[in-house]
Amino acid sequence: MTVQEIKNRFGIIGSSPSLDRAIDIAMQVAPTDLTALITGESGTGKEVFPQIIHNLSTRKHGQYIAVNCGAIPEGTIDSELFGHEKGSFTGAHEARKGYFEVANGGTIFLDEVAEMPIATQARLLRVLESGEFIKVGASKVLKTDVRVVAATNVNIQQAIEKGKFREDLYYRLNTVPIVIPPLRERKQDIHLLFRKFATDFSSRYRMPNIKLNTDAEQLLANYYWQGNVRQLKNITEQISVIEKTRDINAEILLKYLPMVSKSSLPMLFNNSGNTEYSERDLLYKVLFEMKKDLTDLKKIVVDIINSDGNLNNDIINNNSQTLKKLYQDVQTSDNNETTSIQLHQPIIKQKEIVQMPPIEIEDSLSLEDKELELIKKALQKHNGRRKNAAKELGISERTLYRKINEHSIK
Repeated sequence: MTVQEIKNRFGIIGSSPSLDRAIDIAMQVAPTDLTALITGESGTGKEVFPQIIHNLSTRKHGQYIAVNCGAIPEGTIDSELFGHEKGSFTGAHEARKGYFEVANGGTIFLDEVAEMPIATQARLLRVLESGEFIKVGASKVLKTDVRVVAATNVNIQQAIEKGKFREDLYYRLNTVPIVIPPLRERKQDIHLLFRKFATDFSSRYRMPNIKLNTDAEQLLANYYWQGNVRQLKNITEQISVIEKTRDINAEILLKYLPMVSKSSLPMLFNNSGNTEYSERDLLYKVLFEMKKDLTDLKKIVVDIINSDGNLNNDIINNNSQTLKKLYQDVQTSDNNETTSIQLHQPIIKQKEIVQMPPIEIEDSLSLEDKELELIKKALQKHNGRRKNAAKELGISERTLYRKINEHSIK
């Protein structure tokens, strides 16, 4: 069976080399009993690959069970996976088989495996190594023959460093790694997926198909797609149902794309999942990097001037306004962390060299000052309208209101 035949069978759309590589690895590992760990961002379609592995394996006639580890409460996940005996805990009115017992001879897909509690991870490790497990409340060791495929959108290496995931379990699961590329790295596939979703929704809701013009296609391809294929599908459905016109331009499409992800810049990793702070940190990061580049440029200019001891009046007159403008935007900050540069500019006047007084340049590195400055500028730009200012800053109106009170902005 070829990669294209697999795509047709499982409804996979795209021709990205990285996607084809992931499918090829799944095909190669399927006939074996090796465990596989599928990694990729949320919404990339990781759930399709365990099905490929199961259906191309010798276990295809056995049971296939998909388990979302993040959706099962910590107190019941052991019972769900390994079963329990009657009376083993409150509410256990009868004995129950777990997924590992039910799926004997088949495949279990453990989605969001990084959300599994540490105690359950130890039980899972034993199953992977020996095929043995014990029901909750029992003492008898049971055997099972199950193929395990796991998936996660979490950086497991960081989870290991924080003690949230067992390192030995990671290496046991990661026998064959399969990496699913994010949608933004599959630009050639984005419009194909959009057309497929648009056709599906046109048929489902019995309405004419929507189409993108050239500008809208370009916008679609360059968008960050933090939610990947799932986000693209949702937006296509929204446009199909809400918009009366069937010809979609960039202006219409832009209304459905969240502003926080328009940039192609990499998003900052935030363990807490608080996107509000990650967006603000990203903005600060970009601003500080631009400021640093400007400061470096100033240092280069200063070095060039200091190294030239034979400046004549024409050169000085021609560049005096430029030099003045170069430094006029640098203001003194009350923050202690500053970078100082001294410029000793020789001026030749009637064969007499006059030394200019040193000019001290300081760059503020205070996050609070930059935050206050950005908020004031946004409010001033939108004449005090908090909703528009919050949209400009990429934060919620509630957060902006809190910041206004914190800084006592009138």
